[in-house]
Amino acid sequence: MKLSRTLLLAAICALSAPAAVAQELENKLVIVTSFSKDLTTPFAQAFQKKYPGVQVEIQNRNTAAAIAFIRETKSSPPDIFWASSPDAFEVLKKNSMLTKYQAKAQGIASKVGSYPVHDPAGYYTGFAASGYGIMFNTRYMRANNLPAPKEWDDLKKPVYFGHVGISAPSRSGTTHLTVETILQGEGWDKGWATLLEMGGNFTQVSDRSFGVPDAVNSGQYGLGIVIDFFGLSAKASGFPVEFVYPSVTTIVPANVGIIANASHPKAAEAFVEFLLSDEGQQILLDPKIQRLPVRATTYAKAPAGYPNPFTDKSLGAKVNFNADLSEGRYELLNSLFDRLITFRLKELNAAWKAIQDAEKTLGANANAAAKKLLADARKLASSAPITEKEASNPTISGAFHEMKKGEKPVGRQAEFEERWDSYAVKSYAEAKALAEKALTAK
Repeated sequence: MKLSRTLLLAAICALSAPAAVAQELENKLVIVTSFSKDLTTPFAQAFQKKYPGVQVEIQNRNTAAAIAFIRETKSSPPDIFWASSPDAFEVLKKNSMLTKYQAKAQGIASKVGSYPVHDPAGYYTGFAASGYGIMFNTRYMRANNLPAPKEWDDLKKPVYFGHVGISAPSRSGTTHLTVETILQGEGWDKGWATLLEMGGNFTQVSDRSFGVPDAVNSGQYGLGIVIDFFGLSAKASGFPVEFVYPSVTTIVPANVGIIANASHPKAAEAFVEFLLSDEGQQILLDPKIQRLPVRATTYAKAPAGYPNPFTDKSLGAKVNFNADLSEGRYELLNSLFDRLITFRLKELNAAWKAIQDAEKTLGANANAAAKKLLADARKLASSAPITEKEASNPTISGAFHEMKKGEKPVGRQAEFEERWDSYAVKSYAEAKALAEKALTAK
């Protein structure tokens, strides 16, 4: 009888525990996030089901806008920042806008690849992992007789001219990480040469990250440079698409952090723990989400062929991503990409089309003069106007900040942006002229 009573009391305590915890939580949780509703809605609904007394409010903003919003509402901020970009969290941490919190969840990996899952200082927590690569529409590829790409260098080939899309890193934290990954993986000079030659084939630079997978899914264009879950979730949802990780990619954690002076700190802590729980990690396997869990045991429940960075050591092996380096040149890099590619896409397209056409026409018959002209054209169309050392110099990178709508840059930022814009216009025009001259060189 005593044993039965003991078991009964234990059962009652277990059933009442969630209710007791829920009573301790505040009645609201405000989350600012760059994630889409496909990810946020299932988590918010599951969290509210577990803690019915907590109302979850989701505010969706791109990463840069979210950082600005948190800074502007410092006296009465949201509770949670939830996004992919580790360097965005570094920005908030260095500006004292995050609260330390040591997650209590057990069974979470300490690293994914070579990258720590959680911030070593304890200011933000990894809840999922992501890599970067190429998504392509298989029907579009067959219709246009295009080969399946495997590496970033493949996207430089003339066959892909007008078939590739990307979002602007200034508008998408995930694209910023992709660009930074290429620069860190290949080195600054070679990385920019890769980005600019790929850029010559871009048909669009979208102002939102969701625009790229949407366009590939619909066949607006054939290939898109995206974070992995865009491609994986589209395929799982039945779209005729595939996704590949180039060898130069990185696997880094997507994170969650509790904002300094949060109005609902207990609810925020409960949300972090829920993301890391077995229940929360399993939600990542949802076909509409398709994120990589940081709890290794969750992969046992994943469908066949699901990427697993804990068993596939090739994922992210070539890039040891440096978040401090990335954070230090964050706004500068976004501005540089916009000046060289986003805002000068037509000129960049024209330069590379002229180079591609001349090389195809001349082929092996190009004489020494023509080869020299084409080499000079390539250099003009694939070089950045600033060195890596300059880009990482705080006196230069510190002059850059995100521009609000209608705001104009001032000071050194305005000077650099004007200089870079003039450089792009002049270099691409000269590259085009040299390529065309190569056709008649003697």
